[in-house]
Amino acid sequence: MTMPREATPTWPAGSGPLLLGVRHHGPGSARAVQAALDAAAPSAVLVEGPPEGDALVSLAGDPQMRPPVALLAHAVDDPGRAAFWPLAEFSPEWVAIRWALAHDVPVRFIDLPATHSLAYTDEDRDEGRDGDGDGDGAAESETDPDASARALRVDPLAVLAEAAGYDDAERWWEDVVEHRAAADDDPFAPFAAVGEAMTALREEYGDGGHRRDLVREAYMRIQLRAARKEFGDDRVAVVCGAWHVPALHAQTTATADRALLKALPKVKSEMTWVPWTHHRLARHSGYGAGIDSPGWYGHLFGAPDRPVERWMTKVAGLLREEDQPISSAHVIEAVRLAETLATMRGRPLAGLTETTDAIRAVMCDGSDVPLGLIRDRLVVGDVLGEVPDSAPAVPLQRDLTRLQRSLRLKPEALERELDLDLRKETDAGRSRMLHRLRLLGIGWGEPAAGRGSTGTFRESWRLRWEPELYVRVAEAGVWGTTVLSAATAKAESRAVSATTLADVTALAEQCLLAELTDALPVVMKALADRAALDADVAHLAQALPALARSLRYGDVRSTDTAALGEVAAGLAERICVGLPPACAALDADGAAEMRGHLDSVHTAIGLLPEVPGRPAGDLSGRWEAVLRKLAARDTVSGVIRGRSARLLLDDGRLAEDEAARLMGLALSPGAPPADAAAWIEGFVGGASGGGMLLVHDERLLGLVDTWLTGVPDGSFTDVLPLLRRTFSAYEPGVRRTLGELVRRGSAGDGARADRAEAGIPGFGAGIDETRADAVLPVLRLLLGDTNYDNNHDNHHDNDPAGVAG
Repeated sequence: MTMPREATPTWPAGSGPLLLGVRHHGPGSARAVQAALDAAAPSAVLVEGPPEGDALVSLAGDPQMRPPVALLAHAVDDPGRAAFWPLAEFSPEWVAIRWALAHDVPVRFIDLPATHSLAYTDEDRDEGRDGDGDGDGAAESETDPDASARALRVDPLAVLAEAAGYDDAERWWEDVVEHRAAADDDPFAPFAAVGEAMTALREEYGDGGHRRDLVREAYMRIQLRAARKEFGDDRVAVVCGAWHVPALHAQTTATADRALLKALPKVKSEMTWVPWTHHRLARHSGYGAGIDSPGWYGHLFGAPDRPVERWMTKVAGLLREEDQPISSAHVIEAVRLAETLATMRGRPLAGLTETTDAIRAVMCDGSDVPLGLIRDRLVVGDVLGEVPDSAPAVPLQRDLTRLQRSLRLKPEALERELDLDLRKETDAGRSRMLHRLRLLGIGWGEPAAGRGSTGTFRESWRLRWEPELYVRVAEAGVWGTTVLSAATAKAESRAVSATTLADVTALAEQCLLAELTDALPVVMKALADRAALDADVAHLAQALPALARSLRYGDVRSTDTAALGEVAAGLAERICVGLPPACAALDADGAAEMRGHLDSVHTAIGLLPEVPGRPAGDLSGRWEAVLRKLAARDTVSGVIRGRSARLLLDDGRLAEDEAARLMGLALSPGAPPADAAAWIEGFVGGASGGGMLLVHDERLLGLVDTWLTGVPDGSFTDVLPLLRRTFSAYEPGVRRTLGELVRRGSAGDGARADRAEAGIPGFGAGIDETRADAVLPVLRLLLGDTNYDNNHDNHHDNDPAGVAG
């Protein structure tokens, strides 16, 4: 809707365009721009930004457009070369655009076109970046012979703050601009003051070391001249970074400006609107960044009155949502304290520093822990903007948007956990989409450890949408126009170009998770080729776990994995043949690495299904023989021998007496102390429950204790690091229990009986089967065994005490 124009507009004294120098994302500047435009009612509004955005500027008036948003430009031939121009609700440029659209006034962007800025090298772009729109450059001037020697990076706001006696540029800016009362009598006064200050800085520092600013400003002057000529008068308003105001006032010729623009690099580019986030605004990188508190600035801009009181109310509401006992009395006292602090510090109004100090003292009891939540949720904020459906987008982005809507999975700036049940159609579709996006390098979600289940029917994801993902989508658009076709094409390409077997097996797992059935034949062929040529046992061991997991996923997702099972079985057989010789004569580092392979292969073989046409248990039997061979071979490192024995013991394939015999041999007086310590590390080390094994098996603990007390003094310092690494991995309670057992003399042949006679809980001479059976009724009730009552009745006559199972 077109708003009525001012009947009697005013214009600042002197002829020429109205130059409104601002700070990007400054709410005070935004309010001042609104007031100046209302007073001046210009015939056209020019805004610092890429001219390619002129075709999209009308979308800023669409009801679906909700800031923060950004103009995204990327090179057509290299989508990864991209740039953003973000705008928040409190950005002066956004206010100017919205004012122009509401008053039916032409609005144009006048900065250097993206087709040129994207063509600059990374070094050039960094050198020419205008971080906050106020001019951020080095203290180097062509008129100062000592400037090149100084070559200091200068923040214009910091220079002005220091001149005013402030040691904090942000606090100075808040006092003189953000907390400034409206001056209805002269809406142009703040811009005149800022322009005068920037003129003095440019006289001192020249271009601030940013040579490309000279090119940008030359282009701005050319566009300003064209606008003044087109509209036939000087009633043109320009909203730009305050640093550029003196350059736009400069008296230069069009010929000189055009000379600066000759031979600029150029690439073909495309531009669109994309949503932005407050978290991204708070990062100190890129155009228009560098504000620490976008949520606070948005509050200052949107609060109609009493900003401190309204802010404290928001904080109280947030803390109450987190079950903190915050009352209205807390709010009143926090407001009073913030205002008192502002008065003591000589500030016109309580700023973020004062409100934070008051919140810490009154609402957080002096703790900084709740302040982290307040900063993340309010000071920075978790706002994610929206753009209308009519905004241009690459086909892949449109397909992704369609999937997000159909699967009811909305992008959000706030990180959240998502648990999926793959037996449900919607959740299965979400899983497919997220896995396909990961394969394309679009990291919207990352797998997380599930809270409720470790089964293959459940997945947990950690989701967070970042604006940079729109660039990743544009990059992935070269693979296809839909998420499915793009992921399939990229998977096939990766399969062909993969250089290691582990890469191909990991890709096969990704394809099964993403259900890329069309890509699987290519991936399986590459997998078979690589597996046939790779003879390195370590490579085969790295590849097998992914294949075993893939076979399980295939069962869950109804995927045909017969060919994959044949490849996995073949790899397992080759590992069984090649592992024993590969474990011989390894140094400490090699043995530690091979131990990891041993664990992963053991787990993988346990997951592999039986292969049709082969005897049941054939593969597991061969693997048991390999572990027994490794556990008994002296030429194998102690850590591998110990680990092999432990795996056999855990699977019930090694009797406790045999395990004690192997430990006795490994810890015999004739064994080198370092090798014995390595055996202990392999047998009871890591997070494999070795500590509890020692707690409950006194023979093994006694063997370790006897060996350790017999280590010669000269060798003890050599084995101490290994032992410390082994036992430090235990839970504190396990270490405490082991210490108590050793202190009480648990190690030894008669330890169990001695503890039983002493009445030490949990250590009897044997198992009391009657007491053990007593827990079975309760256990069955917990497990929901409906047959228990019948079984119980049938056995009641023979078991009147009711304790048998």
